[in-house]
This record gives sequence, C-alpha cells and structure tokens, in this order.
Amino acid sequence: MPLKKNIKRVMVIGSGPIVIGQAAEFDYAGTQACRALKEEGLEVILVNSNPATIMTDNAMADKIYIEPLTLETVKRIIKKERPDSLLSTLGGQTGLTLSMQLAKEGFLDKYNVQLLGANPETIDKAEDRQLFKDTMIEIGQPVIPSLVVTDVESAVKFADEIGYPVIIRPAFTLGGTGGGIVDNEEELREITSNGLELSPITQVLVEKCISGWKEIEFEVMRDSDGNVITVCSMENFDPVGVHTGDSIVIAPTVTLADKEYQMLRSAALNIISALKVEGGCNCQFALNPETFEYAVIEVNPRVSRSSALASKATGYPIAKVAAKIAIGYTLNEIKNAVTGTTYACFEPALDYVVVKFPKWPFDKFVYAKRTLGTQMKATGEVMAIAPTFEQAIMKAVRGAEISHDTLNDKEFAELSNASVYDRLSVCDDRRIFCVYEALKRGITVEQIHNITLIDEWFLEKLKNLIAVENELKNGELTEDLYVEDAYVPKRKPSDIAWSEYEIVFSPEGDERVPDFSEIICDRPLVITKRTKSGEKTADIRPQILRFSQDGNRLTCVLCADNTNYLKPDYIAAMANVTDYTVMRRRVLLADGVTDFR
Repeated sequence: MPLKKNIKRVMVIGSGPIVIGQAAEFDYAGTQACRALKEEGLEVILVNSNPATIMTDNAMADKIYIEPLTLETVKRIIKKERPDSLLSTLGGQTGLTLSMQLAKEGFLDKYNVQLLGANPETIDKAEDRQLFKDTMIEIGQPVIPSLVVTDVESAVKFADEIGYPVIIRPAFTLGGTGGGIVDNEEELREITSNGLELSPITQVLVEKCISGWKEIEFEVMRDSDGNVITVCSMENFDPVGVHTGDSIVIAPTVTLADKEYQMLRSAALNIISALKVEGGCNCQFALNPETFEYAVIEVNPRVSRSSALASKATGYPIAKVAAKIAIGYTLNEIKNAVTGTTYACFEPALDYVVVKFPKWPFDKFVYAKRTLGTQMKATGEVMAIAPTFEQAIMKAVRGAEISHDTLNDKEFAELSNASVYDRLSVCDDRRIFCVYEALKRGITVEQIHNITLIDEWFLEKLKNLIAVENELKNGELTEDLYVEDAYVPKRKPSDIAWSEYEIVFSPEGDERVPDFSEIICDRPLVITKRTKSGEKTADIRPQILRFSQDGNRLTCVLCADNTNYLKPDYIAAMANVTDYTVMRRRVLLADGVTDFR
C-alpha cells in the first residue's frame, strides 16, 4: 500500500525533558523519522523541549517549536498549525503519554488529527497495566502474578497474599520512575504512594518479584498488512531486577538454546500482532534459567531506547522504517537504506557480538545511592562491536571513558578476599569489576553465579580474559602470541557439521522462482566447481541435509564433508534468478558447539 493520500502535514513530538539518558537515543530516532517524512514530500512540524538535539536543527523539519512538552502547549500548537496527523511513537514515553491524553479528551477528533503508528486502543493495551495483563492472558502469553491498584491499601493487601519481595511499576512513567523492588510493608507504602502520585492515571502494578530470571528483549516490526519481523534479540548481563537501561546488554542473545530463542521470538511476534502495533515495538521477557518457563514483563508500542541499540547493532534503521510504516507503507515496499537492494521485510542476522555498556552520573552526584533496581539511573551508554564477547566487553569499557582500560579496578584490588566475596551481593554500577576481581582471587564460577545469578556463560568468558591477562603478564609477548590473540582462526570445512541458510529471491521481468522440490530430489545433483587446480565436477546432493520453500524464500541446511564446504550460492544459481540475498542463520561446529562467527 502506498503513502496515505490524506496525510500532508505531520506533527512529530520529540523526546522532551531529559529525565534519563535519552538524549542521544531518542534524538537518533526522531532525526531519522523527520528525514523519512521529508523524503516523502510531507510537511513536518516538530515539537521538542530540548534545543540541544539534532532533530531541532533547521534542516530537520519545516517548522520547529522548542516549547515545554505539556498538554496545553501541544494543544496550542495544534490549533495554530492544524496538522492532519500526529506521530508520537518516536519520542519515548513523553510523546506517547501526551498523544494518549489528547486522544482520550477528544481533542484530536475535534481538530481532525489522526494518530499515526499506534492507535489509542493499542497504546492502552500496552501501557494500561490491567488491559495489558488481560490482553496477554487472552492470547495465551504467561504473565507474572500481579494486580493493578489505585490506592496504597489495595497494594498492601495483595502483597500480603503473594508474599514479599514485590515490584511496583507505575503506569505511563518514564524509565521506571516511581517504581522499585520492596521487601516489606513500610517500603511498599512509601514507593506505592510515590508511584500513584507520579502516574498520570494514578495507577500502579504490584507484581511478584522474579529476580534472578534472565531478561530477554526482542525488537520487532509490524506493518498495516500484518507483516511481522524480528529485528534483533538482546540479553541482559544482569538478571531480572535491574532495569535494562542500567544493565550491560548483549546482542544477539548468546546463552539461549535454540528452543528458548524460537519460543520467545514467536511470543514477541504474537504479541505485536495482537496489539496491532504499526511500526517498531519492544517486547521484554523474563526466562527461568532452570526451565522453559517464561513471562512477559512489558511491551513498549513505540521506538524505545533499545531500538537505538538494535538499529546500530544490525544496521536496520528502525525509526526510519517505523515512520514510513506510520504513513502507509508496508515492509515489502520499504528499501533498506543500508544495503540499497534488500527490503525491510528481511530479518537482519548478526555474525558478531554487540555489547552496550551504561554510563552513570555518580561521578558528579557523589552522594547518590549507587544501588541498581527497576528504576533507571544511567544517563548514557556506549556500544562496542567485535567478533567475540571478550573483545566487545573490553572495547566497551575503554570506550566508556570511566578511567578504566580493562576490567581491573584499584578499589577492589586493595580489598581482602572476604571483603570481595561479601561485595558480590551488592548490585550497583561497579559489580562487573567486583566479579572480575573475585574470579582473579579464585572464587569459582559456581559460587559467583549462586550469589549474583549472572549466567555462567558470561562468567566463563570473563575467565578467558583473566587467562590471557596472566599469559601476557607472566610470559613474553611474542609475535606468535600476538597474532594468535588478535585474530579469529578461519574455519576449515572439517570444523563445521552444518550451516543453515536462508535464500530470498527477487525475480525481475520474466524471471520465475522454480519449485526446488523438483530440482533437489534424491538423484545425484552434479555441478561444476572452479578450483585452484581447474574445474571439477561434484555431486552436492549428499551435502543438502534438508530444505523448505515458501514462495521466493528458500531455507536449506548444508553440511560439509572432508574436502568440500558447500556454498549456498551453488543452490541459489539453480533458480536462474539474477537478484537474490543469502543470510546465514546458524552454524553447528563438528564439536557440537554453535558458533556465530
């Protein structure tokens, strides 16, 4: 479906006051959106209270209002400019809340302004705690035992029923503001009272605390035709209980089994379809590390802080695509600006590791409480990309500009073994440095995991860094050692058991994608290969373990033998289609270990 013909003047609500570290993240999204709208010849009216942003530059919008993002201010601007549509899903929670209030008052209908990206019903289902819970139950998605309350006494009563600790989550607030984990009635009364006051609809969710479960996020996209894709999966270094903005985040998920990944991916796609979000959506899950039990934590029907990470990690411009979807385009009509050839309906695949490392303001606010919980305290972040987790975390720490070149910390190095051990139970901004020091002191991975509930996979990777550090410290830095640690060795055919590829064909003119079940059959499939010694023929049929075809999309699992590594291009060439894209989904090494490099 092409651009909606009734859209001429679009009003974009920016990120508003910088309560959390949203300056760069939401500015990144808002700038992409403004550019995408102007590309389509639309008049863009931007409202943002922060002048220190790129989106408020003259070139980004036709008209720019640097005004407080309050209900009355936005109303005045709408009355003056008379936009025909409002895009509020790219400025974080501030824009979403304002648009919801305008819609519920009937103001948008009165001035014939349509809400783009997410309709009021969608926003309500995602943001209203009770409606969200009801929707999840309706589509069969598990939720954590919880109750929406509007007064303190109801919260106390429910907490007594499910037992402490519980989590307080105010509705329609930014970065978990007003919420937190409470361990007793006194804390509950204090935080609930504050949360009710801060919530625009005077509503908080009292939720059973499941601290210790893994926290997984999926960034997903949907268009008006119902097409859905997964852009990126992310995993927190810290378990549930630490706000995802305060945790070290790794993309893609590295500790999940394939069954767990597919289970959560399917859940994310079902959720965005049920909510009927048009654009980007962030789904957060809690996963029990001991079983396949999971629960939906929350859903953001908008471009979130995680969207910026997912965009930069994958090269998929989420905000730009979301803006074009909002004005009527579908995923198969939007070309990927990065590749220039593929379309936005193709899911990106990562063959590297991305680490997001948060930055906190505690160096400036020295008396602030440094413990981390469900309320976000980080004011920024850095992102590092590398072939392995070890390399990525080292790059992230150096890039954070926190006076650390490594994970070694002088403060923890001076502590006794007992003090380091006791310090592990404190969850604050310096815990990763404490964990690293504990591993150096000989405290086992199992012991650290039992205290911190950080996945053993991450702890083993930190041990690898310590091993390299000790080797460099105790031995001589030879050229061979430098080369060994600097480069990832190239895989030989014998190292690989099988690889799974997805081939997407884009036929042009008279080209047609054939039925591969007729081509790939049980009889020999002989091809001619060019090698260094000349051309040779080979029967590749035994190397095709399985395949499936859905229209122009072919999924095939190819294995290697002792001498040959079957390239997917040989399979693609059989279609006689000029334009196609090959994406590697999974690799299984001969030793049974999945490797994404």
